[in-house]
Amino acid sequence: MSQQASPRGTFLKIADVIRERIQADPKMTELPTAADLMGEFNVSRGVALRVFDALQEQGIAERVAGSRLRVVRHGDAVDRRPLSERLTEVITNDQLPVGAAFPSATKLCARFHVSRPTLAKALQKMEAAGLLSESKQGRARTVLSLPKREESAGP
Repeated sequence: MSQQASPRGTFLKIADVIRERIQADPKMTELPTAADLMGEFNVSRGVALRVFDALQEQGIAERVAGSRLRVVRHGDAVDRRPLSERLTEVITNDQLPVGAAFPSATKLCARFHVSRPTLAKALQKMEAAGLLSESKQGRARTVLSLPKREESAGP
């Protein structure tokens, strides 16, 4: 079904309202949920989802882990690498030696703005790669090995 099939372009009108709110509030980082749009504008879930699609097509929003949509502002630097790669850099950037405690899930969720299930999947990849110890209740993960550094081409 084409986007123009919505009666009188309701979803486009709502998208315009959301776009204006984003422009008016520089601190707005996430879009409202579909349930929020449904309640505020008295529309169906399908119309709310079309609002999100329109905002994505306009480059105003993008999907992030956990299926939420975040606001994209011009000039924002976004790291689009997989979370497991970004977590691997924590070892290097935080200068964690072998045997050191890896940051807690709570701290990592806040640092990378991801949900716990998303973080858990990335940490499992790091465990499988032999970089981190297994998670045990009440015990911090530890660094088992340092990530391989990529050699730079140069003299």
